[in-house]
Amino acid sequence: MTSEKAPTATIDSELPTLKNAVSTALEYAKELGSSSAEVAISKQQGLSVSTRNKEVETVEFNKDGALGITVYRDGRKGNSSTSDLSAEAIRQAVKAADDIAKYTSQDPFSGLADAALMAQHIQDLQLFHPENLTAEDLATLAISAEEACLSTDKRIKSSDGATANAHSTAKVYGNSHGFLNGYSSTRYSLSCVAIGEESDGNMQRDYDYTVARKFADLLSAQEVGIKAAHKTVDRLDARKIATAKLPVLFAPEIATGLMGHLIGAISGSSLYRKSSFLLDAIDTQIFPEWFNIEEQPHLLGALASANYDSEGVATQDRKIIENGHLATYLLTSYSARKLGLNNTGHAGGIYNWTLSHTNQTFAELIKAMGTGLIVTEVMGQGVNPVTGDYSRGAAGFYVENGQVLYPVEEITIAGNLKDMFMGIQGVAKDRDLRSSIRTGGILLSEMKIAGN
Repeated sequence: MTSEKAPTATIDSELPTLKNAVSTALEYAKELGSSSAEVAISKQQGLSVSTRNKEVETVEFNKDGALGITVYRDGRKGNSSTSDLSAEAIRQAVKAADDIAKYTSQDPFSGLADAALMAQHIQDLQLFHPENLTAEDLATLAISAEEACLSTDKRIKSSDGATANAHSTAKVYGNSHGFLNGYSSTRYSLSCVAIGEESDGNMQRDYDYTVARKFADLLSAQEVGIKAAHKTVDRLDARKIATAKLPVLFAPEIATGLMGHLIGAISGSSLYRKSSFLLDAIDTQIFPEWFNIEEQPHLLGALASANYDSEGVATQDRKIIENGHLATYLLTSYSARKLGLNNTGHAGGIYNWTLSHTNQTFAELIKAMGTGLIVTEVMGQGVNPVTGDYSRGAAGFYVENGQVLYPVEEITIAGNLKDMFMGIQGVAKDRDLRSSIRTGGILLSEMKIAGN
């Protein structure tokens, strides 16, 4: 066991060096006579410890990063990268990108985002919370989760492992508009996987996890382990159900995936390729009128907060869905130009989507559903982004008269995303905040369920 500390306390001090490297690259690009250039550098370092059955299995320390430069010449684009931040290595990388740009095809839509869109007001979003954690600290955390898991129920026969992580990142972006900025962030996590077995030999597996910017905000190891055990035990003695059409309640972690299909459908790259079921859908109703999604990029300490996107464009609070209607697409500079629309600052992803709710807890949605299916796991890639057709393997729980009766597995749920979105009956107010999509469980009016 190493006593190496997770180096989260020092990465912030490297920002000046990283900014200097970006500035140097931009200056070299200017000397070569490029039309414009942009440079990004990301440096990650951290520690990860995995245990299995209360024994340390792996200890991984990582420290890596690279500088990437894009050079534009009269509509032509060249890319290069280097992990060596010496002046000569940066010069060679810039020259390589410039040489490539001389020979690539012209694309009138390529280039930097407009200068007027660059972020001007940078606030401290409280993303960096360093802790000097050793491998022993993380091992203790993981083992504690396993101990709690294994002692929760006699049907938990073994652990399939626990992992504790402490990572930090420093990012710098600059371009020839004069934009140059950087920030540091931390991310801590703990997960535990349990294996349960009934007397008849039937086995099931499930897990739980916690993640946060601040180490103190993680759930306790005991809580993670106990939740993993309970979720596993609840799945024992799973069975199929008869083929039917029933209401379906997506658990929060599955509901985020459902909204992920919306992200794909309204992203610029899908739209200009005409590979989306939501083409020309701005201002049209695609959800019930009470349903809203708000993007909040500046939430303090949140997992998907940012002052600007990966092109330096300022992020802003934005209505994604307003009274059930699609209020915006998600556009980068390139996709916006291709579509003849305005850049929305979504190069690199989304920023803290918060879904409205129907003032019901997840438990209350179960009762409101009456008879139906709770989906806690989906499998396979059976989603057609062009038509919206949806068909995936699933597991979960059968509900009758508002009561959970038994676990279900080896079934398929199917529908069309347009119908599924419009058929949302409720959203739980007890939200899962462990991803960039902040939502509770989502109740759909009906889906096709293929079972026995």
